[in-house]
Amino acid sequence: QHSTRLFNLAWRMCGTRADAEDLLQEIFLLAYRKLPEFRGDSSVGTWLYRLAMNRCLDHLKSRQRRTSNTTTTFDEQTMPVHTPSGDGGINRLDLERAIARLPEGSRAAFLLHDVEGFQHQEIAAILGISEGTSKSQVHKARLRLRALLTAAL
Repeated sequence: QHSTRLFNLAWRMCGTRADAEDLLQEIFLLAYRKLPEFRGDSSVGTWLYRLAMNRCLDHLKSRQRRTSNTTTTFDEQTMPVHTPSGDGGINRLDLERAIARLPEGSRAAFLLHDVEGFQHQEIAAILGISEGTSKSQVHKARLRLRALLTAAL
């Protein structure tokens, strides 16, 4: 019931299908192991999202530690930010690349709110932050996306 949404979340957070597939398996194994700890304070979906988001953030932090600053700088300098769509507009690939460049916290809140449709109260529960922080992160993400996409034109 929740696998498609969790897979999409993992893919958007981590950027590759292979990582998303691996993470989805890890998320469900983690959920199985932690099921006795589920208290029912929130819905199962919210609880799974929180597990998934935490696992994705852990994965990104681990990957970031393994990557040296030199490689990261090189990748950012050589990776094209914009692929023309032919009509002068923004295409889906431009948007995905811009989302991938958001800071982790902003990206997580943005994806949960604007892509997945969660309310700020739910996002706060999933990410372990306040509602105000959720609203701020989504706002900052939108501003950053606007700047990145405008620069791409």
